[in-house]
Amino acid sequence: MSRHPLPRRRTAPSPTAPSATSTDGPTAAPASGGRPRLALPLTALAAVTALALGACSAVTPTTGSGSGGSGTAGAAAGPGGDTFGEPVSADQVKQGGTLVMALSAEPDQLDPALSRSLYSRYVFHAMCQKLYDVDEKAQIVPQLATALPTTSSDGLTVTIPVREGVKFADGTAFDAAAVKASIDRELTLKTSARRSELGPITTVEAPDATKVVITLSKPFAPLVAALTDRAGMIVSPTQADKLGEDFATAPVCVGPFKFSKRVPQNSIELVKDPNYYDAKNVHLDAITYRIITDASIRAANLRSGDVQVADSLSAQDVPTLQQQSNLTVLSSQSLGYQGLTVNIGNVNGVGSPTGTIDRPEAKDAKVRQALELAIDRKGLVKVIFNDLATVACSPISPSTQFTSEAAQTCTEHDPAKAKALLQEAGVSTPVQIPMITSNNPDSLRLAQALQSMVKEGGFDLQIKPVEYATLLDQQDRGEFSLLQLGWSGRIDPDANITNFVGTGGSQNVAGYSSKTVDDLLAQAREEQDVAKRRDLYGKVVEQLHQDDPLIYLYRQRNLTGVSNTVKGVQVFPDGVIRVGASGLAK
Repeated sequence: MSRHPLPRRRTAPSPTAPSATSTDGPTAAPASGGRPRLALPLTALAAVTALALGACSAVTPTTGSGSGGSGTAGAAAGPGGDTFGEPVSADQVKQGGTLVMALSAEPDQLDPALSRSLYSRYVFHAMCQKLYDVDEKAQIVPQLATALPTTSSDGLTVTIPVREGVKFADGTAFDAAAVKASIDRELTLKTSARRSELGPITTVEAPDATKVVITLSKPFAPLVAALTDRAGMIVSPTQADKLGEDFATAPVCVGPFKFSKRVPQNSIELVKDPNYYDAKNVHLDAITYRIITDASIRAANLRSGDVQVADSLSAQDVPTLQQQSNLTVLSSQSLGYQGLTVNIGNVNGVGSPTGTIDRPEAKDAKVRQALELAIDRKGLVKVIFNDLATVACSPISPSTQFTSEAAQTCTEHDPAKAKALLQEAGVSTPVQIPMITSNNPDSLRLAQALQSMVKEGGFDLQIKPVEYATLLDQQDRGEFSLLQLGWSGRIDPDANITNFVGTGGSQNVAGYSSKTVDDLLAQAREEQDVAKRRDLYGKVVEQLHQDDPLIYLYRQRNLTGVSNTVKGVQVFPDGVIRVGASGLAK
């Protein structure tokens, strides 16, 4: 899961958004810009309020529509006040120069087959083009393909036309054979994170240089949407054969920029690729991604001009940044979510057979249901996120065509009912549950709010802060009881659900397995009718609320700061920051 810091597989919260989740897009917790308070008041709401007011000043909710001065002038607006940024024209920019972008967490492996981090998706977008992309309306558009695919009447054969005259960054030819090799690699690599995203592919053929034919054992409705992300990134077969699983050390793709060097925990540098088929419209000489995990420092670097773009802005910093005439804040609703994952059966690592965990929350769904009842989502969104985030109770975004009343049903906050369920389960209270979370100030602030909030429902959360990379490793190995993490979201709901809760899913770190859920997800994958898929996903959400392997909390906004010294930066609903076509302003 492209689930903001953000986990490799997911993302972490930012005061508007990511907690530890962008899996494949995980993301991480809220960016507050302030240090979390350690002393908590006795009541849950008072505690949350004190955390918010003590850590920072009050924030005026922003829709990203430009209130507060000229900071958002020129940013293209979408539905609901979203601002995505505008494409650049050659007469607006200089030729040459380096753009510096601040990332809130370090990307994981720069190999499309292996990567799970949202932050890697930012880098990939400038150097690894895909068969398809999404536009500002979250519609699928061709990129390395020349048109949308054609599908046979039985849904088992998908034909994709691809570009001619294109070269990889190493000078070798991009063609249908290279597409076949890249997809085959994703399907066969032992450590591939893309296998389950691509579905029941039986063969990939390249009958000629411009055509790829994919044969499926069953219809697979999410396939084309999967090809708009890492599964659709085509890598150089020559480099992949040469480096194997070490491809990430020197990745080669098709893109406006190519990999130059990486300094772990510090920076990643890309340089313009002269082999790129549209190199004449690439304006920059280079892009440097600088790792700056503290939200307040990212904002300070943006204001000073040391960086031109900053991801995952803190809600507390946004009003001030919007007042600055030399800055723009791009803001849009995320397709993803932030949540809590309960370890139910991950005893030997993600993807391994599940086992038994001798803890109350792992053994009894009533305990997990009680934990959800103890959480006041509306209180979190109002006080911690100043209403910049929205309540989320499922992995289905309400802005997509797959939303329904069943998919958006919420468990209401009811601490008394939570205690009653714990009594039914026969467990002693308070139920102590250790929770791992990213050790940045924003994630800790959210964790402390949750800790104080759930006391009234009979729980004692024990916060275990760890480095973001460590959190990702621990979740994969199953070395946790509860973790806070998010997901950056995809346009097809299958990519927001199946990998995380389907039996054996590549990001099912909970070790959850339900035949009911598996059967419903399988039906939804094969169903071509949108209305029928919508109903199936509603039933999935209903079952997930009964089992609670993952407790969804809120949906963040994508908040990106852009200096007006750079033009052409865009952020679409998929949350990916697009700088490949940008240039320094004249």
